[in-house]
Amino acid sequence: MSDSAAAAFSLLIDFRLSYMSPMGFCASLFLLLASLYATSALYVQDSELVINGTLPMFHTDANYICATIDWWPNDKCNYNHCPWGSASALNLDLSHPVLTKAVQAFENLRIRVGGSLQDQVVYNVGEIAGPCHPFTKLKWGLFGFSKGCLTMDRWDELNNFFAKTRSLVTFGLNALRGRQQIKKGVWGGKWNFTNARDFIKYTISKGYKIHSWEFGNELSGKGIGAMVHAEQYGSDLIELRGIIDSLYQNFRPKPLLVAPGGFFDKEWFSKLLKVSGSKIVDVMTLHLYNLGPGIDPNLVNKILDPHFLSRASVTFTDFQQTIKTYGPWASSWIGESGGAYNSGGLHVSDTFVNSFWYLDQLAMAAKYHTEVYCRQTLIGGNYGLLNRTTFTPNPDYYSALLWHRLMGTGVLSVGRINVGPHLRTYAHCSKGKAGVTLLLINLSNQTEFKLKVHNILNINLHTTKERKLSFIDRIKSTFSWIGSKSTKEGLGREEYHLTPEGGDLKSKTMLLNGFPLQLTQTGDIPHLKPNVVDVNSPIVIAPLTMKFIQFPNFDASGCT
Repeated sequence: MSDSAAAAFSLLIDFRLSYMSPMGFCASLFLLLASLYATSALYVQDSELVINGTLPMFHTDANYICATIDWWPNDKCNYNHCPWGSASALNLDLSHPVLTKAVQAFENLRIRVGGSLQDQVVYNVGEIAGPCHPFTKLKWGLFGFSKGCLTMDRWDELNNFFAKTRSLVTFGLNALRGRQQIKKGVWGGKWNFTNARDFIKYTISKGYKIHSWEFGNELSGKGIGAMVHAEQYGSDLIELRGIIDSLYQNFRPKPLLVAPGGFFDKEWFSKLLKVSGSKIVDVMTLHLYNLGPGIDPNLVNKILDPHFLSRASVTFTDFQQTIKTYGPWASSWIGESGGAYNSGGLHVSDTFVNSFWYLDQLAMAAKYHTEVYCRQTLIGGNYGLLNRTTFTPNPDYYSALLWHRLMGTGVLSVGRINVGPHLRTYAHCSKGKAGVTLLLINLSNQTEFKLKVHNILNINLHTTKERKLSFIDRIKSTFSWIGSKSTKEGLGREEYHLTPEGGDLKSKTMLLNGFPLQLTQTGDIPHLKPNVVDVNSPIVIAPLTMKFIQFPNFDASGCT
């Protein structure tokens, strides 16, 4: 029974129980008729998808999912709300068991340590060793804060946590040290690399594994709090490349050099790549907050608007074209993206509805040759994957974990036949097993989609009339995700249907196949169990829901 039909049935019972009360009779009759109308008005659209598993369009990194740990202190506030608490790299409770288990569930979660205040961080090592003060409010300071200090004891604690959770770490270095503000928002002069070099030396001496070093935060283009001209930034990037190559000369592989960690500006990004030259930067990182400010009252409407979501493709296209033209040796990452900026949207970014944006952008970014996608944040702000006080996973955490476990590196093309814009469709090679995984995102509040999914290899079976088909062949023809190597025993698929608790899009509880995703009594991440569905059953995606579907018997030669 559908949700709407169940609601109508419930109202029918209420109607029968209340017939003796005139007022109750009228109210129940109205609600019953309204519900039945809504049920009959639900539009069902028959659509078809054609998946090409012969040749992936692109391969992401195996650890595509990434999350950030920021530097914001507890008195960082937006719109009279202070959502950071103890979620900073300086004060996060690294011993909390739920935090550890939440990160370990990914096996090798990428964690980027960085954010707006990283260019004011001083490392308490070498010549700088001495009194070490945290960030404090400072009216004339960058972003309204003073410089802050990272002790080596705290760096040791962070690295112990990274080792325990098997995290892959990207650390953002202070790229403003030694520079002066030459006019409002513009910083000039050479970078003073001494403190960063001493910090990297200490890191190596302790045997800490850093996957990549990032240079500065949002200094590109016009900047946010500060900007550095591309010529100077590129020159300093060459300096940092030399430091990394020298200090890690006996290491294989060496940490990657990542830059610039900012918003896209074609002229600035192009000039950076031309100035720094071949193979200086390994990864170009882009920041993207396409939903606008967190205070926007239309945030939910933006999230559910397919045309609005698709606008991000313009930025992805321009970013990729710039790298292809001026730096083809570099890969591309989304270095930071939280949907809505200024700490995210209160009662939106940490709720079920945000996963429509998050999963769609994860999938769209992969289509546009993004190797890694870093979510702002792991914890902190309104957009944390984890609740900042209880560490309980928010809905987007489970969306990220499902992606990580189900979606492999191979990005596949999906042809669409009679599919409306509100149904977003993406496919990847499955992770760790044969076949493909389909992601369906239904942004419509009234249309249910019934889908036939075809394999491009078998699409000709639908027009072949002279060939006599066996029962299995007919199954392949009608439900043609089945590949040529399938057997009767393998005719099935695995579905992960995501819905909000109580039908409330702003619920902080996500349901998987009708069951709430909640920590176990021992604080463990719950098992993410699929529904195993018979191949003969239709593929249906209800309004305002999302679904991962794994086809283990899909014949996809490009996924081997």
